[in-house]
Amino acid sequence: MQKVIDAHIHLSERRDDSLVRYAKLNGLSYTLEELLGLMRAHQVERGLLLSPPMRDGKPLSNEEIIALCRRSNGILSPVVTVEPVKEVVAAAIKLTEQNRKDVKAFKIRLGYVKVPADSPMFSSLYDYAVAEHLPVLFHTGDTASSTGDLTLSHPLNLDRLANERDELTIVLCHFGNPWFEDVAELIYKHPNVYTDTSGLTAGGGAYGGRFSEWLARKMSEAIYYAGGAEKVIFGTDYPVTRYSDALALVNIMDVGTADKERILWRNAEKLFGL
Repeated sequence: MQKVIDAHIHLSERRDDSLVRYAKLNGLSYTLEELLGLMRAHQVERGLLLSPPMRDGKPLSNEEIIALCRRSNGILSPVVTVEPVKEVVAAAIKLTEQNRKDVKAFKIRLGYVKVPADSPMFSSLYDYAVAEHLPVLFHTGDTASSTGDLTLSHPLNLDRLANERDELTIVLCHFGNPWFEDVAELIYKHPNVYTDTSGLTAGGGAYGGRFSEWLARKMSEAIYYAGGAEKVIFGTDYPVTRYSDALALVNIMDVGTADKERILWRNAEKLFGL
């Protein structure tokens, strides 16, 4: 089986986690033990753990994410989620500095937080991320909540930031779904912009099979436009998407074996230093 790195995982083991409903839909117990077991079963050697949203709308604390990663015996590495509050930004930088060997990236929840990616609120975070060579992941595309702001989560909103911060490594989560062509342009235009495949197969309904085919075609076309898959990273968004579905999606993409290998692990290993 193919080696895999999952660059987009959620977990809390708390009942007030808003992703519990996705876990139930996917028949998952949503525990660290289950997650590590699934990773072993699917040859997933490493993973990045991100804060899930809680029912109060806030993300799980970064301290709890770091604690979960430590329980994984080095399988999971933390991504620090940053909200647009001056004190929170400062605390996130301090926590990262204290855990510098473990933290692999930052995450900003565009569309859920009501500020744009180039808000001055994040300036000190971006300065630190550049200095420490830490990528910043951004939620892009559809939001899980109907109250999410699509004008802020649209991937083209990252174009200005990528122009202004050409040394900042930017990762567009969820391939900007449904704006795949816009993401194709961004990863083609900007050397510092990447994207991931997380959380895509959560929809589809009665047309689940056709939906997966559509997703695979859109991502394949984006790779054709970009001239290769060097900027595409595998992610599940566990528990939003099952490992079997996320891996099957990559398998049916109309790209070469070498590009599938880049997507599944090579790109993430290089980008996050795993």
